[in-house]
Amino acid sequence: MKPFLKILFLAMVLTATAHAQDLPAWKKNAVAVTIPVHAAKIVIIIDDMGEDRVHTKQITELPGPLTLSYLPYPEHVAEEVAAGRKAGHEIMVHMPMEPMHADLETGDYFLTTEEPADEFMAHLNKNLAAFDGYVGVNNHMGSRLTTDRKSMDMVMAELHTRGLLFVDSRTVSASVAAESAAAHGLPQISRDVFLDDVPTIDAVRHQLSEVERVARRQGHAVAIGHPKAATIDALKEWLPTLKDKGFVLVPVSAVVNTGS
Repeated sequence: MKPFLKILFLAMVLTATAHAQDLPAWKKNAVAVTIPVHAAKIVIIIDDMGEDRVHTKQITELPGPLTLSYLPYPEHVAEEVAAGRKAGHEIMVHMPMEPMHADLETGDYFLTTEEPADEFMAHLNKNLAAFDGYVGVNNHMGSRLTTDRKSMDMVMAELHTRGLLFVDSRTVSASVAAESAAAHGLPQISRDVFLDDVPTIDAVRHQLSEVERVARRQGHAVAIGHPKAATIDALKEWLPTLKDKGFVLVPVSAVVNTGS
């Protein structure tokens, strides 16, 4: 390579590298996709990843890009996340948040409305440090915490600082999570459909039909499922059908509302 061409090439590489470093984390860690004109976009988020290693692996092997949301506390979670990313899926943190029912299992990883602010932030930052390479966060449980604006504002302020997006799983209709995220300037979106509240293959098939209906109506749909046998089996048969129906599977970063 001639000297001036070599200098020009190096300058282009340095410029591209500097630009990439300036990107917020949600863009830097996003999975790139090509979206056909007029195709309705479908996002499939799989929560509770990393806890059941067998079903986690089966989810990872599905065609993507799926959006995989990993719990921060399983022992091998960083290894599982690396496998998910290598398979071409987008990664999120499934943030444990206080549920409405006190009898549900929680623990030190759960953010609660009653803990002092310094403890709340320590738990939040501990969870965010469990692994890297993610675009953002969605709530695990959280039917109580997501209705508390003060708690949500603490979460969203930290996520904004880190350049992350937020998905409101909407485990309760009174959630203020999306409102708080928008107020803090986060890219954000809310779940449209739960896939497997009833964990049978026929029930999941019915919910996938609802995902299609929503996507046709509003141009996109965000569905949340879990690493359950019925969900895995239904997705195996359904995902290959999307292209012929005029849909495109995209990661959540492709549909978030950036407020622009």
